[in-house]
Amino acid sequence: MMSTFNNLFALFLLLVSNDIAYGVVHHASSYPSHVSNVPEQHVHAPIVEQPLAKIDILKAVIALHESASIRANPFLLGSKGEDTEWINVNLEYPRPTNDDWVGVFSPAKFNSSDCYPETGTRQEASYICTSPIKYKYANHSTADYVRRGKATLSFQIINQRADFSFALFTGGFKNPKLVAVSDPISFSNPKAPLYPRLAHGKAWDEMTVTWTSGYNIDEATPLVEWGRKGHNKKLSPAGTLTFTRGSMCGAPARTTGWRDPGFIHTSFLKELWPDTIYEYRVGHLLKTELTIWSKIYSFKSSPYPGQDSLQRVIIFGDMGKAERDGSNEYANYEPGSLFTTDQLINDIKNYDIVFHIGGLAYANGFLSQWDQFTAQVEPISSVKPYMIASGTHERDFPNSGSFYDTSDSGGECGVPAETMYYVPADSRAKLWYSTDYGMFHFCIADSEHDWREGSEQYVWIEKCLASVDRQKQPWLIFAAHRVLGYSLNSGLADEGATEEPMGRTHLQKLWQKYKVDIAFYGHVHNYERTCPIYQNQCVNSEIFDYSGTMNGTIHVVVGGGGSRLSDYTENNTSWSLYKDRDYGFVKLTAFNHSSLLFEYKKSIDGEVYDNFTITRDYRDVLACVHDGCEATTLTN
Repeated sequence: MMSTFNNLFALFLLLVSNDIAYGVVHHASSYPSHVSNVPEQHVHAPIVEQPLAKIDILKAVIALHESASIRANPFLLGSKGEDTEWINVNLEYPRPTNDDWVGVFSPAKFNSSDCYPETGTRQEASYICTSPIKYKYANHSTADYVRRGKATLSFQIINQRADFSFALFTGGFKNPKLVAVSDPISFSNPKAPLYPRLAHGKAWDEMTVTWTSGYNIDEATPLVEWGRKGHNKKLSPAGTLTFTRGSMCGAPARTTGWRDPGFIHTSFLKELWPDTIYEYRVGHLLKTELTIWSKIYSFKSSPYPGQDSLQRVIIFGDMGKAERDGSNEYANYEPGSLFTTDQLINDIKNYDIVFHIGGLAYANGFLSQWDQFTAQVEPISSVKPYMIASGTHERDFPNSGSFYDTSDSGGECGVPAETMYYVPADSRAKLWYSTDYGMFHFCIADSEHDWREGSEQYVWIEKCLASVDRQKQPWLIFAAHRVLGYSLNSGLADEGATEEPMGRTHLQKLWQKYKVDIAFYGHVHNYERTCPIYQNQCVNSEIFDYSGTMNGTIHVVVGGGGSRLSDYTENNTSWSLYKDRDYGFVKLTAFNHSSLLFEYKKSIDGEVYDNFTITRDYRDVLACVHDGCEATTLTN
């Protein structure tokens, strides 16, 4: 351990070996909330920053103290193949304050050689220019830290392809001073293949599996071993992608938030039998002919399109990630994230596919958080198709080609989301796609690209809606991140509109023409369900049991996946039937071609708080509604 002044001084020289540092802009998120397990002196009102953006890391100065120490154990992690470990951190500091904090850094050497010339401004002093991957106040779990100058903290660490060190800072987040650093700790195989993510391929009988590792193709060949449960297994190759700091569009993704993402591998498992259990594991064949394997997982293949069987779908948006060890929670950022994650893990046997419609990691330019997110949802994504949509915090950044000129992605401009997750889109940079699950046909739009009439995406949306055979797939679902339909969110109330009136203007004719059953949205962090709507009007007085011809599209906001909750306006409209300002998700259950059950469940308890049914025959789908009848002729 670094217990002597000589060792501390050596570390000081290492940290200040490069005296160039560059400025960084912290881009605020749109949504905050909630406090949990926080010492009283650190309870703050909700704020709008990504937790790591609270730290002015470029103001950090090196002030190593000969009587300060910080020690972490164990040193070697994952000796039995674990990809997650709990670390005990013991620290001592003779001048303790309530603002002292411990940052977890990875790689362990976080000196200024990692600085990037975003501004080109040369600084006179030496700075640390890499943000930690998480942090805790020193007094987080030691009430008498200020009196004794000693504390013990516990951190949960996941394998992220590099070693880790723990650094003690005084001076709070605005003027941090580094007073002690631990020796590095590491996983036994930092490069191990981890966090598999399943997704539909472009064909109904194709499943893709994507995972992250530290192995590039010049070092090892990525592959998947898979097959029907109880049968011989076969091998399939995988492609490899990554991205660089230069792929990012701005700060903090290009500066203090940058972290090497490793290598992202995707394999295509084809010609699957319908409704069949398959086992798989991902791995890497080294040059030595040794293969490094992951754990063994299993999934159930999709039903044949139109197949009449029990089929269950989960839909939600804006979940984000949270820390099970309580770190980073002082920012009140995504308080419901683990509620939703854990509820879906507990109920894993009772649904078949997941749609997370934007608001994924909320990394906002701090790239380390993508690993944290993929690890959090791995118990779900490794066994169920985990389909995503592009949202504001994945895509938006000025001058990046986004339809909205905001900085919500923190400089990521879609690159991490488009690389980390596979979707069956023609172009990953244009994240709109269709996919089938038995009796369901899904059209997933990309609300961060132009969807107005005449645009490339508008043409695609109409083609997607028109292509479905409603006799075989009666349940037609539209989804996008931003609310392109109806919502009583307070965010746009001052403009005299609720959410995107331009979206309704351009897309409503398509929903109506092709008789979309339900349109889902995230972005607004709550739950809301409308009546069936046609031309801005409720066209059915029923609330819970719809039968026969639907006459309109039901619009559902389901953005309460975990991030700070949104308020409603005081408007009282006829079309808003049910509202809930809480964390939750929607479950759709198709019993057959004629019966669909819709359930809104709260994440905290998994109980149903809103529901309705649709019961109809194929002739009800064919029936013309309102002014939507095709022209007819009297010719025999």
